[in-house]
Formats: sequence, C-alpha cells, structure tokens
Amino acid sequence: MLLAMDVGNTNIKLALFEGKEMRSSWRISATIARTADEFGIAFRDIFSAHGYTFSDVNSIIISSVVPTLNYTLEHACTYYMHIKPLMVSSLVQTGLTITYAVPKALGADRIASSTAAFHLYGGPCIVVDMGTATTFNAISAKGEFLGGAIAPGMKTSLDALVSHASQLPLVELSLPSSPIGTNTITNMQSGIIYGYRGLVENIVKEIKKELGGEAKVIATGGMTSVILSDKTEFIDYYDRALTLKGLRIISDLNERRKS
Repeated sequence: MLLAMDVGNTNIKLALFEGKEMRSSWRISATIARTADEFGIAFRDIFSAHGYTFSDVNSIIISSVVPTLNYTLEHACTYYMHIKPLMVSSLVQTGLTITYAVPKALGADRIASSTAAFHLYGGPCIVVDMGTATTFNAISAKGEFLGGAIAPGMKTSLDALVSHASQLPLVELSLPSSPIGTNTITNMQSGIIYGYRGLVENIVKEIKKELGGEAKVIATGGMTSVILSDKTEFIDYYDRALTLKGLRIISDLNERRKS
C-alpha cells in the first residue's frame, strides 16, 4: 500500500491507498518539537489501532509546507518503515506544466491538489484550499499551473482579530442564522464567515475571467464546510481528500516513470 502524507502548518493528514482506493485516513498535529522517534511511534500506534502494520506499506509520498519537519519525517519513514519517501516538489512528475515564475517556490500542497483537480475533474479549473492559509490555484485546459492567490485562512483571520481587539472573544466558526448579528458573538461570526464567503467568491470570479470559459471550481481544506451552503453556487465540487488523492496520482506517475 501507499502511505500518503500531507504536512500542513496545523495538521499532518495521512492516508493509506491500495491502488486507487483510499483505505483509511487520519490526522495528527504537526508538532515541530516532535522527534523522528515520536513520529515513528505515533504512526505505529495509529496503524495498530486500525489493524495495519508498517509491513503493509511499500511506498511513501510526502507533501510538506513545513520545511523544519521534512528531515524528521524522512528519518522516521526510513528508520521505522525502511522506505525513503518521495518528497513532492516542482521537480517530480505531475502531468502538469508549471509556469509559475519560480517553480521551486510553489508549495507542495498546491502542486498535489492541483494535480488531483486536473486529473480527476479536468481543466480549466480552480482549486480553493481553505486551511491555515487559503490558496487559489488556476490550471488551464492544457494542464498548465498558471498561478493563483494566497489569503489568510478564516481561523487565522479570527485569531488575528481577537489578538488585536481586547474586548472581542474567541468564538466558534459557525454560520449564524442571519448576517445581521444581535450580539458580539454573532456579529463576529457574520463578519468572518459572510465576509470570507465574499472574499472567496470574488477571487474565484476574477480568476475565471482570466482563464476564460467555464472553469470548474474544486474546494478542499478543513474550513471549507464552514462556508458551504445552498448559496455557494460558485463552488462546483467539494473534495476534502483532494490533496491526498493528488499525492496518490503523483506517486503513480513517478513509479511509471521509473519502470
């Protein structure tokens, strides 16, 4: 089986694939202070709790936006599973043509999610990934990664607001029943969520103008469900596992290239 690992600023998402099928998926905190041994033991415990062992894994692929964790995770994989992982970068085979001004500066998560979007949904398409940051990726009909936009994530925006306004509390990010809040909590929820929905909708609209034609919009990331409703007609598909699926596709493409 393939172990796919998506290392984000907040969490590490893991999935086991057998062929094209995702068998299991988990997430753990992306704690920088963890050692390779601690990660190895955490992976072993997760596997054991779900009836797997390290011997079930024959290949590993990692996308990471936390460079300080890369060596630690590589060491954990090679020491505990005896497999050197494929680290995603602009140099690996993806089936995309990366036209970004500085390809090596492109985040591995954006490469993986864009690969999945193009191969699974076709181009032109726009990927909206809502996590610690919200990224917008534009892929042409020919499979060219053109670029996109980066905005603060919804929770990141809320944390910044609370830390700079002493009388505002930390609130749950849930959609209020009306955009007109009647207390401090619903005022904040309305401002963050309705405001964020407008941010996403407008950036998608502007990117669509540049792409020309009807680009499909695929949303992913943990915060997407907060703004999804029957009013989010600007999002065509919600695929929570998009980045992990992209890692599986990249692994397959690079295995074929080696053979």
